[in-house]
Amino acid sequence: MSFDHSIRSGQRLLRCGYTTGTCAALAAQGAARLLLTGQAPQEITLLTPKGWEVSVCPDLCRMQQGAAVCSMRKDAGDDADVTDGLPVTATVTRTDATDIVIDGGKGVGRVTKPGLDQPVGAAAINHVPRQMIWQQVKDVCRETGYNGGLSVIISVEGGEEAARRTFNPQLGVEGGLSILGTSGIVEPMSEQAIVDTIALEIHQQAAVSRQLILTPGNYGMDFLHGQGWDRRGVPVVKCSNFLGEALDCAAMEGTEQLLLVGHIGKLVKVAGGIMNTHSRYADCRTELFCAHAAMCGAGTAVCCALMEAATADACLEILNEAGLGDAVMDSLLSAIQQHLEHRVGNRCQVGAAVFSNQFGLLGITPPAKEMLQQW
Repeated sequence: MSFDHSIRSGQRLLRCGYTTGTCAALAAQGAARLLLTGQAPQEITLLTPKGWEVSVCPDLCRMQQGAAVCSMRKDAGDDADVTDGLPVTATVTRTDATDIVIDGGKGVGRVTKPGLDQPVGAAAINHVPRQMIWQQVKDVCRETGYNGGLSVIISVEGGEEAARRTFNPQLGVEGGLSILGTSGIVEPMSEQAIVDTIALEIHQQAAVSRQLILTPGNYGMDFLHGQGWDRRGVPVVKCSNFLGEALDCAAMEGTEQLLLVGHIGKLVKVAGGIMNTHSRYADCRTELFCAHAAMCGAGTAVCCALMEAATADACLEILNEAGLGDAVMDSLLSAIQQHLEHRVGNRCQVGAAVFSNQFGLLGITPPAKEMLQQW
């Protein structure tokens, strides 16, 4: 059974899919149901965090050496995804404990560097999929009146090979794929359609205001709200990874004051002149941290640690421990400002504010401070 949801991209309809996290939760529900009822479900249904229902037939659902095994095949829809078509399997067994323990098996990676969603040593099953898996299994336990413990092992056939075509090895996830998904749904969209949508929204906002705030996504929106900057009467447009195109559009529309607010993991790339921040185009975060740290006097040990870091927050921790956090952020902010001004030319005043979910506000360039004071 196919998952029947589509989104419009220009004049085309693109079929949506579901994440590896949704597959794992469906498989865990099916295996738990088989184990606790003795009956293999013909169809498995769950409600994703997005609010869309997914109902699919399992690839297999059978008992195997005292364990219940259920497998769901990943369907990425029309999105380009290395995990498309891979079977995600849950193996569920009874335990002597009283809780539900979730872990990764073959084809699921292990976290080897700090700063990721899961701690070092844990299976790379992110927190939203973990909650989805736990909830599906817990619901079956309630339905059947089972109060004992269960072990849930998630595996992905072909996951280790597929992971070599992802950024997992560089991020510090080894041995397989990550089980991901915050909404449970994969929504494909062509890049041009996204850029056109951003341009249209900027055009609409330019009709009512000569000031504009750009932010890549939901993290930025949450930060703006937390700071109260979204309540100053200045419109906010989400620009995804397409910072350069958004800057161009804003300048062409006659924007006079333009503030870019973003997470350090995105905006550190701007310090290197990178204006499309998707990892498929460039992922030089650690290199930029390392270069600016070296300019600020960092030694070889700090530079090597930065190059091995898995995330921007991990880089910040290293710099703070070395007493270089403020100096390196000042250097990065200066470079970010320089590249923003180069992109818009003299067509508008532009500035940036950079934050981290872990450390909060990291810095504001001088033009950004001036704008915020005026607003």
